[in-house]
Amino acid sequence: MDILISHFKRRLEAEQSTIVRSCIADIAWEERLSAIVGPRGVGKTTIMLQYIKQNYISDLSQALYVSMEDLYFSNHTLVELAELFVTYGGKHLFVDEIHRYPNWSREVKLIYDTFPQLKMTISGSSLLQILNSEADLSRRCITFVMQGLSFREFLRFYKNIDLPKVDLEYVLHNCDRLCSEVGSLCRPVQMFSEYLRYGYFPYYLEGEKRYYQRITNIVDYVIGTELPLVCKVETVNVRKLQMLLNIVSGLVPYELDISKIATTLQASRNTVMMYLDYLYRAKIINLIYSDAHSFKKVQKPDKMYLENANMLFALTLDKTNIGTARETFAVNQLGYQHRVEYGKTDGDFLVDGKYRFEIGGNNKDFKQIANIDNSYILADDLEYAAGNKLPLWTIGFLY
Repeated sequence: MDILISHFKRRLEAEQSTIVRSCIADIAWEERLSAIVGPRGVGKTTIMLQYIKQNYISDLSQALYVSMEDLYFSNHTLVELAELFVTYGGKHLFVDEIHRYPNWSREVKLIYDTFPQLKMTISGSSLLQILNSEADLSRRCITFVMQGLSFREFLRFYKNIDLPKVDLEYVLHNCDRLCSEVGSLCRPVQMFSEYLRYGYFPYYLEGEKRYYQRITNIVDYVIGTELPLVCKVETVNVRKLQMLLNIVSGLVPYELDISKIATTLQASRNTVMMYLDYLYRAKIINLIYSDAHSFKKVQKPDKMYLENANMLFALTLDKTNIGTARETFAVNQLGYQHRVEYGKTDGDFLVDGKYRFEIGGNNKDFKQIANIDNSYILADDLEYAAGNKLPLWTIGFLY
């Protein structure tokens, strides 16, 4: 265990990030078992190390951070480590990249049942939920889903503009107040244009070229490594997943034709549906249905988007369709805490079964949602609200 302690202290010393996200208070650290899941690159490792610095720096013997990618675990088990850690007075074990460890759920369950005095926080891919069936962790584990930076967080961390988060009801009914508050501190349209391209992942300061390269590396890693590891996707089919992603990123949102995609990939319709589900669970794409309550594995999605606008710009570069980027942002931000469904002929999206939203530029009119209660336009290139026509960037303050 000494080598792991050495690696932990070196990693902790190297963690110098000034970005401490407010969601650190939303994670169930004090529970016996908590999990942080989310897309690769959003800062799961960083937030664990920051919590350790905030709470255990005076006595690091009580905490231990390990990554399951460490070579130590090639000939040691996680259970062995937990037993040794508890024996030496350890209180809180932080395990990163848990999905890299075979049979992780069964060993985590065994640790939970065997060492009631030990707190354990695990983190890993969004795909972790697929494996929970191996051991019943649902009654034991409190899971926090971590998202990339919101527009509000982007302003806070990179522009020194600190504003509180608001809920959707506030945005819809107090938009003038929000716009005035933000407008007194910055030009939000300019900042938002920057955010759509570079603000979602917490390495904005690395510059455009390196930023987009890191995003493409993440996508390649998820498709080439995580999906074969976690979902047992055969290597020969990885190429088809890459082709599918290229199709998604190159299209303006449209009603999906699964049969046409299947023909292009030379795959069956069921295989295409399965691949879409894998990419959705891995937080590479978002799928929108006309009925979110339906069983998604058998229902064809109506629209699909890349998971966030930065990923869209990274994969399409100068060919990015701005309309696609706007809708991608809206689905990403609204979908984090709300149910987003395809609006069909009555607007782009139906949110929580109540609110209709049409997404567009500042010249967008109400033609598609005229005379519909609780309908709104979310418009880009707009600083202030005009009735039910609201700036698109305002939904970037929901977290």
